[in-house]
Amino acid sequence: MIVRPFRGLRPRKDMIEKVAAKPYDVVTTEEARKEAQKNPYTFYKVTRPEINFQSKVDTHSDEVILKGKEVLDQYQKDNVMILEEKPAIYVYKEEWNGFSQIGIYATFSTQEYREGKIKKHELTRKDKEDERAKHVKLLKAHTGPVFLMYRSKPELDELIIKHTSKTPEYDYVDDTGIHHTLWVVKDEKEINEIVDAFKSVNAFYIADGHHRAAAAARAAEEFAKENPNHTGEEEYNFFLAVLFPHNQLNILDYNRVVKDLNGLTEEEFLNKVSEKFIVEKAPKSPYKPEKKHEFGMYLNNKWYKLTAKEGTYNENDVVSSLDVAILQENLLNPVLGIENPRTNKRIDFVGGIKGMEELQKLVDSGEFKVAFSLFPTSIEDLLQVADEGKIMPPKSTWFEPKLKSGILVHLI
Repeated sequence: MIVRPFRGLRPRKDMIEKVAAKPYDVVTTEEARKEAQKNPYTFYKVTRPEINFQSKVDTHSDEVILKGKEVLDQYQKDNVMILEEKPAIYVYKEEWNGFSQIGIYATFSTQEYREGKIKKHELTRKDKEDERAKHVKLLKAHTGPVFLMYRSKPELDELIIKHTSKTPEYDYVDDTGIHHTLWVVKDEKEINEIVDAFKSVNAFYIADGHHRAAAAARAAEEFAKENPNHTGEEEYNFFLAVLFPHNQLNILDYNRVVKDLNGLTEEEFLNKVSEKFIVEKAPKSPYKPEKKHEFGMYLNNKWYKLTAKEGTYNENDVVSSLDVAILQENLLNPVLGIENPRTNKRIDFVGGIKGMEELQKLVDSGEFKVAFSLFPTSIEDLLQVADEGKIMPPKSTWFEPKLKSGILVHLI
């Protein structure tokens, strides 16, 4: 597999904490605007460019997106962000809640993505792809990294880890408690050692950032069409990502809340649920499932424990036996009438980072009628789904910690 060094555009050492921001898609415009009022250097001005305008604007218009490019250019002019003199690979460590993941920032091949060597496990929406591809083209930059993983091999992992004994370029704890450390690998011999080692790997996997990867590939095709001297080696053929070994990653539960019982009384609903699940009073409140095929359910101030009955799913099929699929096929669709959770407005999704209390709060508020807590999808299941060329149901995985934007930018 191709791992390629690049000239990273990155915040000056004393500006990293001000510039780096959460991914654009986990904050609202309002949240980003509030942050910009406190901190004029936030990277949201690039990734959420609508906040540079006083009035409400079309977030997808060229004018708004180009304002993000203007801010990025200004950060460079003002020396808030600096461009690496020579291509480098960046060793990156995130620590959070006792978890630690060490990987590399580099650029990766859009051609290998198209060929399926960079494997996916999620469907992407064309409208979101269009929006991201437009952002890449107008900014001529990849501003948010894709989150990739490889099947861990001790010799590969060690090659990366050994750089963490050096003096880091960045070393700080952000306001959410995540400890970020970054080392710049500039020595050509050391870069080549990493690049050559990954040539023996036969696949990478997208953990998070399917739309960013698809958009990068789409933008690359459009840039190629516009370039009569296209060679395949141009910067636009490679996208920004962080690559981690699979065994260091942490998937949290991704839970569901539903607004109504689809016209059923509570008793009718529980009777229908008990056709496919063993329904018991939960041993504790709130109830977080302790193993696969177990679910928590919060309804009318009570927590229940649901266990999928044998024979209600295909154990030999990796997708059908995922808990998100079991809940969808045996309860959400047949009982609650939620056929397509991507588009149905009666369902919402709550990342495990918010805890069980958030599910309880949403139901107690009256906005939602019932909540379901799930056991986290395993990394092994994700890898198997991707290897078999299959697709997971929507909202199957919530990776934590997430990757920030603005630590490194790849200019095209």
